[in-house]
Amino acid sequence: MLLADAYGGYNGVVAGNGITRAGCWAHARRKIIEAEKAAPEMVREAVAWVRTLYAVEHRAKELPAAELLELRRAESAPVLAGLHDRLLAWKEQLLPKHPLAEAVNHALSQWEELTVFCSDGAVPIDNNVSEREMKRVVLNRKNSLFVGNAHGGRTAAILASLTSSCRRHDVDPQLYLTQLLVNLPAARLSDLPAWLPDEWKRRHTARPA
Repeated sequence: MLLADAYGGYNGVVAGNGITRAGCWAHARRKIIEAEKAAPEMVREAVAWVRTLYAVEHRAKELPAAELLELRRAESAPVLAGLHDRLLAWKEQLLPKHPLAEAVNHALSQWEELTVFCSDGAVPIDNNVSEREMKRVVLNRKNSLFVGNAHGGRTAAILASLTSSCRRHDVDPQLYLTQLLVNLPAARLSDLPAWLPDEWKRRHTARPA
């Protein structure tokens, strides 16, 4: 699963690799808001539809994926259907070069990706979490100049991904990485999913005191 905006550079990652691409509603909403001066009433209505989607996510943020999926199918899917109808109607009303027409076409062109979250409860509605984590990479840009080579850059990216996952799951990165590096040489390939930070935390907290 790849959760991202509509940037075409990701197409090569998805194509032929059996990866499902999910869209980001934060980016789609931003495109619509940028056209507010040109069509304020339409933009306000579109944003209200999207706000309803986010209201469902806010209410269900503590639910497990299976229950969240049920809620999305019951409440978010009808909202998506209504919004899709409105986008199609606005597309017919607006001139092709109108700022809102561009935002509408942007959303419609990736509608399949923008609705993936209603078929998988584990998929977020946007990629805001990933973008926040990427800011740490940007802040570390000068240090990253000294990774040495492409292999070192790949290793640094893997470690950054692991430590970001630790942050998300409230795991001590030093304790996790210490245990991971000690046990990894003897681990079988089938054991690796159990060493992801969230699974490691589950096993670690389940142990007797």
